[in-house]
Amino acid sequence: MPYVKILDKNIYYREYGSGEPIVFLNGMMMSTSSWTPFAKIVSKDYRMITVDLLDQGRSDSCEDNYTIDTQVEFLNQFLKKLNLKKVHILGTSYGGKVALTFAIKHPTKVKSLILSNTDSYTTNIMRDIGRGWIYGASTLDGEIFSTLIMPYIYSYHYYEKNYEEIKAKGKTFEKMLNEEWYQRFKRGIESARNFNVYDELKNIKSPTLIISSEFDIITPIGYQKLIHEEIEGSKWIIIKRAGHASMYEKPEEFISIVMDFLESIKNIQ
Repeated sequence: MPYVKILDKNIYYREYGSGEPIVFLNGMMMSTSSWTPFAKIVSKDYRMITVDLLDQGRSDSCEDNYTIDTQVEFLNQFLKKLNLKKVHILGTSYGGKVALTFAIKHPTKVKSLILSNTDSYTTNIMRDIGRGWIYGASTLDGEIFSTLIMPYIYSYHYYEKNYEEIKAKGKTFEKMLNEEWYQRFKRGIESARNFNVYDELKNIKSPTLIISSEFDIITPIGYQKLIHEEIEGSKWIIIKRAGHASMYEKPEEFISIVMDFLESIKNIQ
């Protein structure tokens, strides 16, 4: 298994292909395997690297509370371990918060920035949604947890059309929900509770793509508009008829947007 040791923690990652490196950062409840459907396309032209940060996927748990800044430091050390001096970074939702903060703290290490369904500060709505999710996980009941989670993740079109499939996915929580998983999930949610980099967005100079979804309840498009307005020269695209999990609802459109952006900036780096 490909692990690196960072600050006494085992951090899991996977790689595909060769070329310029692009690092994919997980949203909540995601892991390196979440990005596997895109590996064949991305690895044709790029060295695709997926990584589980603290409390994610196969990486070690963190016994103490931490913040987004902690995840950024782990990402920085991870890149050093792989001897990567400059990378493209794609972060979705929670991973977008990590990506934004990394771009602010380590601007010379970011070749381009791709932000999907994320925001520059944790809103009151997101805090309250997070509290509900933490409660759901605390029950250790997969059905209760999935009922509290799933309606927020997908658009109403997708949810109604794929209801049986979504409920089946929800049953997987019954297998994974235990006290350790709950504590990892809780720490992850709480690590973003006071996240706010809005005032620093103007300092980001890397080519930036912002991806929104028309029916995103968790991070509505207005919050991506704020990012677009503050990052000079950024590109903003809205995926129609999709919810927060645009990469799952419309995977072909999602990855086409990403690859088109990367192709468009090849000659300006």
